[in-house]
Amino acid sequence: MKKLINDPTNATSEAVEGFVLAHSDLVTQLDGLVVARAGGAVAGKVGIVSGGGSGHEPLHAGFVGVGMLDAAVPGAMFTSPTPDPIVVATKAADSGAGVLHIVKNYTGDVLNFETAAELADAEDIEVATVIVNDDVAVEDSLYTAGRRGVAGTVLVEKIAGAAAERGDDLAAVTQVATDVNANMRSMGVALTACTVPHAGKPSFELADDEIEIGIGIHGEPGRRRVPLASADEITDMLLDPVVEDLGVGEGEEVLLLVNGMGGTPASELAIVYRHARARLEARGITVARSLVGNYVTSLEMQGASVTVLRLSESMKELYDAPVKTAALRWGL
Repeated sequence: MKKLINDPTNATSEAVEGFVLAHSDLVTQLDGLVVARAGGAVAGKVGIVSGGGSGHEPLHAGFVGVGMLDAAVPGAMFTSPTPDPIVVATKAADSGAGVLHIVKNYTGDVLNFETAAELADAEDIEVATVIVNDDVAVEDSLYTAGRRGVAGTVLVEKIAGAAAERGDDLAAVTQVATDVNANMRSMGVALTACTVPHAGKPSFELADDEIEIGIGIHGEPGRRRVPLASADEITDMLLDPVVEDLGVGEGEEVLLLVNGMGGTPASELAIVYRHARARLEARGITVARSLVGNYVTSLEMQGASVTVLRLSESMKELYDAPVKTAALRWGL
């Protein structure tokens, strides 16, 4: 294992400390490795909190700031944060208008955020929760009951974050997040495995001429293991199930997200995007918005995922709204 770390047991805490130091104009660090919006909760604004195991950077801390999250809660590598720091984040995000928890559908995350919401409610903080489950690859996996929450999480955080920033109340922001989740699907592929620092060895094994279709962001098995193919052929394997499951068709507008898993060059993501867009347009689907890059990763895994979000006019307006975070910014 070759990694730029010191002690594997301190990798997450040192990474959070370094991230906060590098972006002190945007974020601050609270107890429990919580990363919160600099300046504290915005008066009268619904707070938005997300989190989960580390190793998926820039998710979630990289999306704390104006127009997105008010606080993020990193757990240990690929491990859900416990309820206590989630409560710290919830309190930090609360200004009296309530707090929305955006939670990827993994059993540990769901249970711990649920417990934290109950604890916050006991302190008179109103909390709503939206579970993200955009992965079409498998219904149940090693980490979850039901579909996994993967790259589409960043779209939920962006669009719901914009709704909160403009002053929508908790019910309205929750509905926006729910609508985004209901109208998007994702699927990923792994070309190589990743290595969790404390494990010291790859999470799974792939032969040099094999790829895993439908991989999860923790290295969970996908739909099937197949021989290595061309970029266009692999893109078809990802896009076709997404479009079929979403039911998007001619005359509709979508956002196309091509997300890298951490070890994939930008040039390769662009090749995937090129073919995915051409395939969508051939179906009469308009790609009205695009996002290409490493946003929801799996440490150093080589691979990518494709997400399609069916867009409404209101979603486009919220997606275009200003955002200023370490990993996503425009309009400010």
